Amino acid sequence: MRRSDTGGAPAAAIQRDPDARRPAPAIAARWAVVLIPGVTLYFLPLAGMNPAQRHLLAVFVATIVALVAQPVRMGVSVLLATALLALTGTLSPAKALSGFSNLTVWLIVSAFLFARAVTATGFGTRLGYLFIRRFAHTPLRLAYSLAAADLVLAPFIPSDTGRGGGIIFPITRSVAAAFGSEPGPTSRRIGSFLVLVSFHTTYVGSAMFLTGMASNPLIADFARQIAHVDLTWLAWFRGSSLPGLLTLALVPWLLGRLMRPEIQNTAPAQELAAAELHRMGPLSRREKRLVIILLAVMAGWVTSPWHGISNTFVALAGLCAILLAGVLTWDDLLDERRAWDALMWFAPLLMMADALNEAGVIRILSGQLFHAMGGWPWPLALAALATAYLYIHYSFASMTAQVTALYPSFLGAAVASGAPPMLAALPLGYFSNLNAALTHYGTGSAPVFFGAGYVRQGDWWRIGFCVSLVNLVIWLGIGPLWWKLTGLW
Repeated sequence: MRRSDTGGAPAAAIQRDPDARRPAPAIAARWAVVLIPGVTLYFLPLAGMNPAQRHLLAVFVATIVALVAQPVRMGVSVLLATALLALTGTLSPAKALSGFSNLTVWLIVSAFLFARAVTATGFGTRLGYLFIRRFAHTPLRLAYSLAAADLVLAPFIPSDTGRGGGIIFPITRSVAAAFGSEPGPTSRRIGSFLVLVSFHTTYVGSAMFLTGMASNPLIADFARQIAHVDLTWLAWFRGSSLPGLLTLALVPWLLGRLMRPEIQNTAPAQELAAAELHRMGPLSRREKRLVIILLAVMAGWVTSPWHGISNTFVALAGLCAILLAGVLTWDDLLDERRAWDALMWFAPLLMMADALNEAGVIRILSGQLFHAMGGWPWPLALAALATAYLYIHYSFASMTAQVTALYPSFLGAAVASGAPPMLAALPLGYFSNLNAALTHYGTGSAPVFFGAGYVRQGDWWRIGFCVSLVNLVIWLGIGPLWWKLTGLW
């Protein structure tokens, strides 16, 4: 099964062509899975839809299926869809390319480039070891240290694969090895516990910040179009702050009960962190400049409701500062393939989502979905929709694929049920990140942590389901009360 990163781009696809080493019959079967529903929708009449609406929906559905089946790389699939929409006259050429002018797309690109600066300077790794050296006095405090390190990085690295898989996982693996905890008979010493904690807290960091996951700005864009609410960086964080901190406090404790570590003395972890920090030496000039710029960008995002400057242009200004300060070179930015890959596949997806909404397709689909729930009180309808949205992720290997395919219709149905628009937008947005808990393939960091071999698949799924129940209680139970108290709805 192909896995994808937090931003939805398949981690492996960024590195190699998915057609490599794949037998021709397998490729043909994947193309059949994509084309059969697309061609069927394109030519067969659908109740309530005119041909233009049906053709647009057909191309969109085929694209979403292609993101999961991956007969070719994601970028190829969405560019094919863009070309088909223009060649068939479904959309004008200008409309087909309009996604590349969307502010949301460039915010995502900028965030990936920030991630490049954090990793290239070594600041992310340094931060992780600083937390461990300072706070890791017990296994639980060691777990909280790893979670805190990820949380601090989350606003600037919009990918749990980049943060969790690229920064936190290597630290976690080194700490486990320092205790002699390796995959196999010694995994329960402490490695299994630390791997699970690192995984289950990294996607919480993604949920807490608008810039924590590549699809979060897309969610905000959908919320603005469909529910007519403005999910700014500050509003998103205000809504996630209490539920997120409660989750980060409770989940490591719960994992300590479900996967209790045999080792209780964590002094070796602090010794390892101290040794690594000594090897790294003091903060370099590049790191100091980067910290100043990142703090300035954060301040710009938080104060955007007052100064009125778009979050995207605050990010672009910070990116210019990174280049002018010599933290990164232009060649470094050109080498950040994930950013440009995201631009090429994300912009057409956003364009198609906009077109579906403008053509009334989302309204038709959400109306049909709500029809099955007709007469339900809106609190019950919203709870059912949010719960279904969470657990349907068992069928997805990409967060972005689920967001693009389902968030608009689920949000439309929730609003149609009578739920307050902001209250409808928030839980669906947060569960677009928290659904990663369920499987070992639902987000790009999952196969990284699971692939280390510390946790069996059965245990991974069992613990993931338990954590999902905790997330439901906190984010769907306490969350709405907090959002009401803070004036979000």
